[in-house]
Amino acid sequence: MDMNLFKKISSWAKALKLDVLALWFALKHPKMPFWAKVVCFVAVTYALSPIDLIPDFIPVLGYLDDLIVVPALVWLALKLIPNDVLFQARERAIDWISNNQSKPKSYVGLFIVVAIWLFFLAFVLKQLGIWA
Repeated sequence: MDMNLFKKISSWAKALKLDVLALWFALKHPKMPFWAKVVCFVAVTYALSPIDLIPDFIPVLGYLDDLIVVPALVWLALKLIPNDVLFQARERAIDWISNNQSKPKSYVGLFIVVAIWLFFLAFVLKQLGIWA
């Protein structure tokens, strides 16, 4: 792999990590519009969930959420946040990272992903006639 491409990908990944953390801080800001909060909540809960909706061990599909879904949600959320709120949230995220604090986890996201998988499992079992 070209070293320049690796640097670009690494830089993009760090910026995405910072933006997810900034969204987490923006959620708590009192000047956040309702729809921005909704999109931020979805982006943050999914990005910070300890498990993915599509597990990474599934070839190709497992990385689609990491490469497409999460960045798209983050991009949309960033577009909906007022500039002053985003600036403050990014400052807090930079402080958080520079103080080497651990990445926050979203147990709500974990719950939602597990609930979706259980719903899907129940649906499949019902379709197969295994579960009444």
